[in-house]
Amino acid sequence: MRRISKLTRVAVGVASLGLVATACGSTSGESGSSDNKDRGLAIAYDVGGKGDQSFNDAAYAGLTKAKDQYGYKTADIEPTEGETDADKEQRLASLAKQGYNPVIGVGFAYGPAMKAVASKYPKTTFGIVDSVVEGKNVASLVFAEEQASYLAGVAAAKATKSNIVGFVGGVDVPLIHKFEAGYKQGVQDTNPKVKVLSQYLTQTAEEGGFSSPDKGKAAAEGQIEKKADVLYAAAGLSGQGVIEAGAKAKVWAIGVDSDQYKQAALAPYKNYILTSALKDVGGAVYTLAKSVHDDKPLTGTQTFDLKVNGVGLAETNPEYAKIPGLKDAVNKAKDGIDNGSIKVKTE
Repeated sequence: MRRISKLTRVAVGVASLGLVATACGSTSGESGSSDNKDRGLAIAYDVGGKGDQSFNDAAYAGLTKAKDQYGYKTADIEPTEGETDADKEQRLASLAKQGYNPVIGVGFAYGPAMKAVASKYPKTTFGIVDSVVEGKNVASLVFAEEQASYLAGVAAAKATKSNIVGFVGGVDVPLIHKFEAGYKQGVQDTNPKVKVLSQYLTQTAEEGGFSSPDKGKAAAEGQIEKKADVLYAAAGLSGQGVIEAGAKAKVWAIGVDSDQYKQAALAPYKNYILTSALKDVGGAVYTLAKSVHDDKPLTGTQTFDLKVNGVGLAETNPEYAKIPGLKDAVNKAKDGIDNGSIKVKTE
């Protein structure tokens, strides 16, 4: 299928959430009508669902912002255990048929379903997070996760005392390889003496790599036994187990996607969450909703990187600024990525 729009970069981040608009967005059903203005944004969650304190919750924050801003109806739908692509197709089609617009699949697992459904509802704008799906009415919301992970690696290299740090990936897939590649490069560029221990929890999402805190905890405990004193998890809900294990062992954990230092469910462990590699999924979700509301729906590949504040590194924990040289090193790395002198690997 030919690409119908060129790569577009959209400035998002904290500032994007302050944008103001005044009317309800149009919606459409299977007939292609745009007369139904009762319903707006709908999101379908990835594995782990709402409450993961990370990826899905970031998407929900974008939905909440859009709902508050525009006063329209919204929907957020949980995944089911062991569901198939056909189940995802049915979910997306049902939301579109009900008149929600846009309809966003949160996670690359929605790729096949969205490709199958989008063409059947040409008046509905669809969005997919973390995957590229070509279609005249599809916006692919992708991120430079490797850039945020590079900054996390810089922080880890500055914070470690044992010169051993850990990476826990939820599922062994190309998306999570980006997190690992950036993290390793950031560590090695900062201090080549630091060793990175890497482990993936499962080979497929169906095995629970993104939804099993117990698996994350066990992996983290194994790395801690090998003297790792900074642990970075890109594992969705499973990352909570990594953070818990780090806190119990009194070593640093680095969160992902959302600022996990500020998550209420992780409050018992917050003192050991050094930082988080941020991925503004909420900003991307809101930006797509706003574009539909403004009758200028985004389509094609929308890339959210460090230059547009689509990714970044949290500085919420006061201890972040107390570690000698850490903040300066991260800021220097940000400048290098922005000006192109640092090329971050994705594999």
